[in-house]
Amino acid sequence: MTVLAFHNGHVLTERGFAEGLCVVVEDGHVAAVMPGGPPAGAEAIDLQGRYLVPGFIDTQVNGGGDVLLNDSTTVDGVRRIAEAHRRFGTTGMLPTLISDDVAVMEKAIAAVRGAIDAGVPGVLGIHLEGPYLAEARKGVHDPAKFHTPGSDELAMVASLGNGKTLLTVAPERFEADTLRDLASRGVILAAGHTAADYNTMRAGFDAGIRGVTHLFNAMTPMNSREPGGVGAALDDPDVWCGLIVDGHHVHDATLRVAINARPRGRMMLVTDAMPPVGGEREDFELYGVTMTCRDGLCSTAEGTLAGSALDMATAVRNTVQRLGLPLDEACRMASQYPAEFLGLGHELGRITPGYRADLVVLDTDLQVTGSWIGGVG
Repeated sequence: MTVLAFHNGHVLTERGFAEGLCVVVEDGHVAAVMPGGPPAGAEAIDLQGRYLVPGFIDTQVNGGGDVLLNDSTTVDGVRRIAEAHRRFGTTGMLPTLISDDVAVMEKAIAAVRGAIDAGVPGVLGIHLEGPYLAEARKGVHDPAKFHTPGSDELAMVASLGNGKTLLTVAPERFEADTLRDLASRGVILAAGHTAADYNTMRAGFDAGIRGVTHLFNAMTPMNSREPGGVGAALDDPDVWCGLIVDGHHVHDATLRVAINARPRGRMMLVTDAMPPVGGEREDFELYGVTMTCRDGLCSTAEGTLAGSALDMATAVRNTVQRLGLPLDEACRMASQYPAEFLGLGHELGRITPGYRADLVVLDTDLQVTGSWIGGVG
């Protein structure tokens, strides 16, 4: 068994970055975080002053490597998406299906289940973004796919079995008992693409919705006398909020205000990434319509946002450089907080003994120079 020892760098600990530490990895897990140099017999990895951080976890990944999950509902499609994002420090992800037909949903769930069974590195489950959404806040989703599911369909949604299932819904489309039933089956619920007002969103939270998909985008805004869905999310200290920090989806100042309004630990970075991330082509098709990515912006010909060209390393850099947050907090927003949202905070998202050795090395420009999943680079 190979023992790895990362040393001579800045290690992200519970108290922030620390120097003079050695992170020892055995059997795919962190065995020790100790002062000094590598122990005898270990394979020493000299960080050369770089940053060692927990691997990034992205709960919203529509595609990557020129692959869109909706069009590649196979184990190989899932693998190619995961490989594309790993280059940017993502060691855990939820391949995300944009609203589609029930048959496509079934294939996507089977593909992710097969990828997990096959040990495809970094696949933690699936995110079904729709099709139970509000037409008034559809964004780039096809409203022809929207419908209210029956009991058999809900059972299919909850059927993954070997990983996490995240389901984005418009709360106004569901009775509270239905939301509670889905949550009781282990489905993680998030509100998104919703026309819900403050009270309806609050009722959804009370019924088991734990998160908000891309805060501010495709939901009712916060106004002086009507707080809307955004206000409900910012007012609830327990709800996790996904943020797309790309300079296109939300203004930097708006993001700063939102982050400062919430308790630390409930804001997490997501990419909403599309096929061009880690790929060679700038254009892709969704629902048979060509989407174009230019200068980090993905959109339809009419200008509707169509996901993003963002990767998690860039999201971390933007959080530091555009929003002014310290690097340690930006990294937690990309690792620890999404792990906790997914119920995996006891094994992922920290560099501490017993946790899986999902690790990323960043240079001083915050570019990824190496990654390990379960101690394998």
